[in-house]
Amino acid sequence: MSQEFTYAAAGVDIDAGERAVTLMRSAVARTNRPEVVGGLGGFAGLFALDTAKYRKPLLASSTDGVGTKIALARQLDRHDTVGIDLVAMVVDDLVACGAEPLFLQDYVACGKVVPERIAAIVTGIATGCTLAGAALVGGETAEHGDLMDADEYDLAATAVGVVEADAVLGPERVRAGDVVVAMSSSGFHSNGYSLVRRVVAAAGLDLHATPAGLTRPLGEELLEPTRIYALDCLALVARHGVEDVHAFAHITGGGLAGNTARVVPDGLQAVLDRGTWALPTAVRLMEEHGVPREESERAFNCGVGMVAAVAPDVADAVVAQLTAAGIDSWIAGTLQVRTDDDAPAARLVGTYR
Repeated sequence: MSQEFTYAAAGVDIDAGERAVTLMRSAVARTNRPEVVGGLGGFAGLFALDTAKYRKPLLASSTDGVGTKIALARQLDRHDTVGIDLVAMVVDDLVACGAEPLFLQDYVACGKVVPERIAAIVTGIATGCTLAGAALVGGETAEHGDLMDADEYDLAATAVGVVEADAVLGPERVRAGDVVVAMSSSGFHSNGYSLVRRVVAAAGLDLHATPAGLTRPLGEELLEPTRIYALDCLALVARHGVEDVHAFAHITGGGLAGNTARVVPDGLQAVLDRGTWALPTAVRLMEEHGVPREESERAFNCGVGMVAAVAPDVADAVVAQLTAAGIDSWIAGTLQVRTDDDAPAARLVGTYR
């Protein structure tokens, strides 16, 4: 008799996958919007876009992952926050052009389906969707035992949003004299973790200890999920209009100057004053253990997770609105005429407080 083979013996446990879906179902259901058609379990997610609500709608899409922050989550065996990071990375890119996030689909690849771990990850994704006002309309969990170790996993997601064609934000609206409003980050967010983890390992830092200046263990500080700005940014546009709110820049890989530069038109320069905020303690810790300041400003957000370019006469009102919503915000700089064609589109000046 020939040898008998099963999918489970080959490394794919269908029963575990079905149990994971059962565990996550209620969390996913809580993200539903009225436009969602059907529920979890179909071959495709359905979303009824109300075209009568818009004059000339444009669909916007964004795809991203969490990166090597996942390695830290695995090291600490805590998996309930990286899903929030995943949502933040895509919806806050959408809102940069003024788009309202509508729905999201996720992809979880793992070496072995552990239902409770997958459920924790997807529950985090659902939490992020709720914070962003987006529906989680579907996803995929793939077990790849031949490609990944049993405790390994990776995450990706695509989000879709909508914006009126005449309300798209970006460098085309930015002009000289605009004010740059900075919105505080909740930590390193989801960028720079290859560098962070290298420093932690090389310096022998204890993830369970609380370094001077921090109020919680280093591991908790580093796993703090990415702040989701989408609804608060959309609220700014709703109150002040695109005539006064001109652009948002999501501060991710490349740092504050590098990402702010993406919304600066030719002929202008964003000048950001470091003296308007304090460099976070966790960033200073990385610098104390060998990361040069120039490198930290390229790899980390340095305390600023999103910036807005707004008309000067609404800048104070924008700061007040964000602050009332629980986001520490401040005027960090201005858009000036660029006098040197070779000068960067955005630069940092001064010294951190």
